[in-house]
Amino acid sequence: LNSSGPAPALADAEFLRSRFGHMPERGWYGVNVPGIPAAWAEAHRRFGRLPFAELFTSAVSYAEEGYPLAPVVSELWRGDFEIFSKYASDGVFRPWFETFAPEGRAPKAGELVRLPALAKSLRELAATDCESFYRGELARAIDKWSRRTGGWLRYEDLAAFRPEWVEPLSVDYRGYTVWELPPNGHGLVVLMTLGILSGFERLDASPRGVHRAIEALKLAYADGKRYIAERSAMEYPASALLDGAYLASRRALIGRSALEPMPGSPDCGGTVYFCTADAEGNMVSWIQSNYQNFGSGVVVPGTGIALHNRGCNFSLDPASPNCLAPGKRPYHTIIPGFLTKGGRAVGPFGVMGAFMQPQGHVQTLINLLDLGMNPQEALDAPRWQWTGGKRIELEPGFDPTLASALGERGHELSRGESINFGRGQIIWRDENGVLCGATEPRADGGIAAY
Repeated sequence: LNSSGPAPALADAEFLRSRFGHMPERGWYGVNVPGIPAAWAEAHRRFGRLPFAELFTSAVSYAEEGYPLAPVVSELWRGDFEIFSKYASDGVFRPWFETFAPEGRAPKAGELVRLPALAKSLRELAATDCESFYRGELARAIDKWSRRTGGWLRYEDLAAFRPEWVEPLSVDYRGYTVWELPPNGHGLVVLMTLGILSGFERLDASPRGVHRAIEALKLAYADGKRYIAERSAMEYPASALLDGAYLASRRALIGRSALEPMPGSPDCGGTVYFCTADAEGNMVSWIQSNYQNFGSGVVVPGTGIALHNRGCNFSLDPASPNCLAPGKRPYHTIIPGFLTKGGRAVGPFGVMGAFMQPQGHVQTLINLLDLGMNPQEALDAPRWQWTGGKRIELEPGFDPTLASALGERGHELSRGESINFGRGQIIWRDENGVLCGATEPRADGGIAAY
């Protein structure tokens, strides 16, 4: 289910090029049609069993009565408070401070957070099967605030939106089938990376194994950044980028030393993730995102609704297939994953973290399928992150001997903070039908079984 929303009908790339020269991250211009409420309703229509309104009971209770703020979220909240403080004099951000910093500061870890306006909006969504957000009272409130404060989003944009059921893409890797959503998301980067690596023998934790994984990811990402966009705007279909001959040509570029990655030509051949499973064999891999923590910083007065800034991933380059245009969806970084083996569901997996997501997917899968780790070990293992060119950030705890060997191969290494290396979860069903859950040490997640 792809419920990423398109740019508003009033979106104007030329205006942004002349005024900013780039896609602004905060404010209205990065706000496309929000898709999350529509996704909830659409998924429930197809698979739900409980009454829709019942699904909101706990969320309404937490919003109204309060919930204790977890440590990682508290730190991210504090960082966004500092960011939005720079815009405190801009009236469009006033509701953000009223909603998320009513005491003039970010809440602290363990402090009770109450969001009474959001509780009211959640009740409205529950009572209307989320129709109010697109064709009702909440849609009119969003339209009114957008018109008043210079936004492009209109009631008509919201009313026209429908989620899209899509056919997932897959590659076979080490005896398993790895599934990702098709573009406009970048799950294709994961599949291309695995397709490149599948031509090598099983990877190990040696410098050569890690180097090959890094280089394959870089080459796949270079292609992804160049070609991934709204499917109707892509220069090449996903099948061309996953073609075996093309992936072999990319694999042939990997030698002993680090590459400066460039896109190839196929002509030659932020975020919440959760997963669930039940005794009947149903499994869900689900991800949704406001993008940069609180997203655009735009909060609709009286509703508690914070709007995302996914649109800042549009390009303003007219030659790019990902250039901003009305009704077009941007390059999307959120990618739920799934594993099967022999046509049987093994389980859902995902790693939050914007442009770290494909890298987290690849490293987690290598840990599971090449190195034989259990799901929790696969998430716990220290990670690397490609940040461009030959630059690689290493997480604290990364083996210093291995790091030294990577440096000798030409990788330009630096150290980063663990919170920037992705935050994921896995459910794995073994051959006996036993379910194993794993969750990140880098986030506030948990595992629940009953």
